[in-house]
Amino acid sequence: MGGRLDTGRLYAALDAERESRGLSWRQLAAEAGVSASLVSRMGNGHRPDLDGFIALVQWLGMPAETFMVWPEGRPDGRRRPSLEARLAPLLRAEEELSEADQQHVLDVVGLTMRHIRAKNKELK
Repeated sequence: MGGRLDTGRLYAALDAERESRGLSWRQLAAEAGVSASLVSRMGNGHRPDLDGFIALVQWLGMPAETFMVWPEGRPDGRRRPSLEARLAPLLRAEEELSEADQQHVLDVVGLTMRHIRAKNKELK
């Protein structure tokens, strides 16, 4: 079975970002390049069309997969990507960080996650 969109999660992320920027829903829609009626319908639980979904996740600057759910587990039994893999594109998009800074953050996160994973294995 294919992935499904968690419209509620997308709408909540849009609302949080909208509030943090001090925007109205109409302003958000205009910035994202979608109709105000699209975001209004989403508030009532309706799914956006594909182009609208793409525009909204691009406006958020978040990976589309953030808003997908697999009711029967991930396809092909794949596990969720590591935290490091999910952080890398976010860090690369952060203009304040140099490449060295980005790598440093990834190294610290990687070291921390290896420690946590080893500790969790010991507890099992």
